[in-house]
Amino acid sequence: MANPTSTVTEYWDRYASGVTAESDLDAAFGWTQWEHHGPGRELLGEPETALELGCGRGIAVAALSRAGVKAEGIDVSPIQVEQARNQWEPLGAQFHQGEAMEFLRGTGQVWDAIYSVWAAVWFCDPHELLPLVHDRIRPGGRLVFSHAEPVPGTSGPQGMYGAGFRGRRVWLHQWAATPDEWEQLLHSAGFAHAHVWVEPAPQTDHVGTLIGTATRRHT
Repeated sequence: MANPTSTVTEYWDRYASGVTAESDLDAAFGWTQWEHHGPGRELLGEPETALELGCGRGIAVAALSRAGVKAEGIDVSPIQVEQARNQWEPLGAQFHQGEAMEFLRGTGQVWDAIYSVWAAVWFCDPHELLPLVHDRIRPGGRLVFSHAEPVPGTSGPQGMYGAGFRGRRVWLHQWAATPDEWEQLLHSAGFAHAHVWVEPAPQTDHVGTLIGTATRRHT
């Protein structure tokens, strides 16, 4: 059967599956690909408002909402956003459908925290995205993001075919940078107190997680 993916949006639609029970939300927020491993939502501080870039099915947004945060998410996949709305809006969570940078350019809203869990910060040009994020965070607020640790010797955009090598020519880019390079990018975008590191995997020689935090300066 031919691969049905013909657009970037359809690539992300493929991840829309499964239902998470509300009782599972306490353990739903994590930055790494390893369950119950690494830091949790404490990296966000104590925000009253938060925005997730690339929220998928909205599980992390729902977890924050149930904890009393006014939480929102933006995702390019209409299927995932519809699932998130149907399941999590009763908790007070809000979801938007669209591309992350277009959304940030079009809103005048600001949040205490903006975050990305293996999502938009990995897939958007940081030279364009980070200044947009900086301007949408309140002074003193935080940006937190995570994605896979970079392959040694790589830097900049890394291309991938979203439909595989036998599918349509649908491509995406992921951005690779070392922790030092990420910290330089964050400082160049106006952030202070940037700290980026690789959280080791729970097993030796497995893929770790790059995690970054930064704060918008008080004015």
